[in-house]
Amino acid sequence: MASPRVLKAQIRDIMCGDNVTIVEPANIYGCELKQDVFVGPFVEIQKNTVVGERTKIQSHTFVCEYVYIGSDCFIGHGVMFANDLFKHGRPDPNPDNWGRTVINNDVTIGSNATILPVTICSGVVIGAGSVVTKDITKKGVYAGNPAKKLRDLP
Repeated sequence: MASPRVLKAQIRDIMCGDNVTIVEPANIYGCELKQDVFVGPFVEIQKNTVVGERTKIQSHTFVCEYVYIGSDCFIGHGVMFANDLFKHGRPDPNPDNWGRTVINNDVTIGSNATILPVTICSGVVIGAGSVVTKDITKKGVYAGNPAKKLRDLP
C-alpha cells in the first residue's frame, strides 16, 4: 500500500511590515503583508499578492495569486478570490492568462463573497454572499449574484 504525500500548511517567503499578526494554521507564501495586517486562521494567501496596511483578513479566506488589497480593508470569513475563469472549460496552467484583482482602500467584503478578477474602488461595501463579476467604480453598498449597487455611501 502506498503512502500519501503530505504537505503541511506553512508561512514562508513573505515580506512583512511591523506588527503583522498571523493566526495559525495558515498557508501564506510568496506575498507581501504590509504594516499592522491581521490574518485569521485557516487562510491561504498565495504568491504575487499584496495586502495593505491595517487590513484584516478573517478565517477561512482564500486569496489567490495576483490580488492587490489596499489599506484599511476588511475581508470577512470565507471570502474567495478567483483568478482563473476557466475560459477553455478547464484550469489554465499559464499564469499569464489569469486575471488580476485590485481592491482599493477602505473596502469591506462580507463573509462568503466571491471576487472574480475585478477592480473595486475605495470606500465600497460588498454584502455577504455576493459574487462580484464586474469592476466597481463608484462608492456604495453592493450585494447579490451578480453584485449590484444597492445604495450610495457618503
